[in-house]
Amino acid sequence: MKRSVPELMTAAEPLVMVTAYDYPGGIHAERGGADLILVGDSLGNVVLGYDSTAPVTLNDMIHHARAVRRGARDTFLVVDLPFGTYHTGVTDAMRAAVRVIQETGADAVKMEGATPEVLDVVRVLTRNGIPVMGHVGLMPQTATAQGGLKVQGKDEESARRTVEGAQALQDAGAFAVVLEAIPARLARLITERLTVPTIGIGAGVHCKGQVLVYHDLLGLYEGEEKKLAKRYAELGRDAREAIAAYAAEVRAGRFPTKDQSFVMKDDVLGKLY
Repeated sequence: MKRSVPELMTAAEPLVMVTAYDYPGGIHAERGGADLILVGDSLGNVVLGYDSTAPVTLNDMIHHARAVRRGARDTFLVVDLPFGTYHTGVTDAMRAAVRVIQETGADAVKMEGATPEVLDVVRVLTRNGIPVMGHVGLMPQTATAQGGLKVQGKDEESARRTVEGAQALQDAGAFAVVLEAIPARLARLITERLTVPTIGIGAGVHCKGQVLVYHDLLGLYEGEEKKLAKRYAELGRDAREAIAAYAAEVRAGRFPTKDQSFVMKDDVLGKLY
């Protein structure tokens, strides 16, 4: 049964979040027992083949989120607002968030950063009944400005900015905050200070929840393995081997067999000659 925002915020056990980008992924995440499903703009990397999340559009997010919701009707669904949809003012952000909720059936939206502009958006959305999940630490949408896809919070200035950003997101009304690629001790400090759940990815064990990208945990992503992820299966390898076996059987005349073929009566066939 889908949990409500208050239930997620007060959950005794660690929260489990996983990304999904299509109908099968939604089914797998829900039946696998995820508490939350994130339709992440990481779909730009793992599904659409982009080098970053920046090219992902709002229409892309809505298209994929609708498919995920069809596969996961009873799990709390969070959808990323993509780059550019909440950076140009509260009005544009509200319009984008309303589209996501109305057109996908999502339960919440997520956005990166804790700038004054983002905090204004969080306040307006939450006042108008749209739950918001925040995100600090490494922020892929603006990673170039952070020096690339690197661990954040390792020096005093960056650590302080991360702590203050997480606190500000909570104060603005976010019901949870993702901590990405920050030192475990810093994540522990933030988790202890906040009353809303922290959800870590590459942030250590002390967060109140964890999130992994579907393609990373299943071994489907063909890129470089990431330190912040753990592979629980090697489905990419299994898929390659299965396709190679299929190709070999076709070329050798061993597929299809009578088991994959249909028959008809002889007298019907005879009338065709």
